[in-house]
Amino acid sequence: MQTTIKYLLLSFIFLLTCPGFSQNINDKFVVVLDAGHGGKDPGRPTKYGYKEKDIALSIILKLGKQLEKHKDIEVIYTRKSDVFLELHERAAIANKADADLFVSVHCNAHHTQAYGSETYVLGLHVENANFNVAKQENEVIFLEDDYEKNYEGFDPNSPESLIGLTLMQEDYLDQSIMLASLVQNKFTDKLKRKNRGVKQAGFWVLHNTYMPSILVETGFITNKKEGDYLNSNKGKAQMANSIFEAIVEYKSNLNVNETDYIVTTEPKNENLNTDQVYPDYTFKVQIAASSRKLDTAPYNFNGLEEISRQKNGKRYHYYYGETSNYSKIVRQKSIAKEKGFNSCFVVAYKNGERVPLNKVLKTGPKKTSSN
Repeated sequence: MQTTIKYLLLSFIFLLTCPGFSQNINDKFVVVLDAGHGGKDPGRPTKYGYKEKDIALSIILKLGKQLEKHKDIEVIYTRKSDVFLELHERAAIANKADADLFVSVHCNAHHTQAYGSETYVLGLHVENANFNVAKQENEVIFLEDDYEKNYEGFDPNSPESLIGLTLMQEDYLDQSIMLASLVQNKFTDKLKRKNRGVKQAGFWVLHNTYMPSILVETGFITNKKEGDYLNSNKGKAQMANSIFEAIVEYKSNLNVNETDYIVTTEPKNENLNTDQVYPDYTFKVQIAASSRKLDTAPYNFNGLEEISRQKNGKRYHYYYGETSNYSKIVRQKSIAKEKGFNSCFVVAYKNGERVPLNKVLKTGPKKTSSN
């Protein structure tokens, strides 16, 4: 329990002091590409002679080359050669760049002939299989000279150590899942790879980034057929192209008429005909986020009134409605969707600070009769 509390505090301190909170000086969409492992860390062992660090680097370089063709995208690499990087260094590169996306590429391994691709976002749904994958990736910290100092209180072998890892990524989980889903769909639909799904686990490298982040396990190099494919020029090129298309589609989804729309999921809530009031909280419908500072007049938002604007980092977030009545805000969300804001979602605030909606709803409302 003491380890968990200490780690939560360390996570919170890192969030407040992270150098990446300085705003980008340009308006480009910044993507940080991370080739897993490298140098003295070869990655997953395999009897077939494949090296995860080399496959991951090749895919990343091919992916970056395609992204660099887009003038509005800036690509930053954590490594472009066979060098060893500590996990906290990889995240620091992304944070310093104030990146819009962090994409880490790896290869999977298993003692069986398992095969297929899976993409991870940070989370605490640590089923045994997910925990074991994260554990193997996190164990690279033991190769670092000062791992006791850099990862104080963190034990890759302990599920309890993962509890603090969601703090940094909580606000970006929905965007991360969106990108991860697009990647998996490209692998499945275009390349006909086995889809092992979008999963959540406690990867340190994802925890320390403060932007939408994913870790792609491209396939199993312990499977002879899949290992041959991933080690081939064709396989590397196809995997890189699929991730490229997913990133471009993700970026396109965030830019509709120069305004960014964010898809998210909300908990189902029954009995919305009865007013559900949370006196200590304020609900709003987030309808857009944009680098442009727009007038909150109705003509900019398809006739919607009650629009408010708040600057978060390098973007302005736009909200419709403001109430402590959850039933009312859900109805207002329906109105926003009717006005064309199909990806809008409800957010919650307490004393002016954003709080997780799920946690608010779990506290229970003060119910009143609906008029």
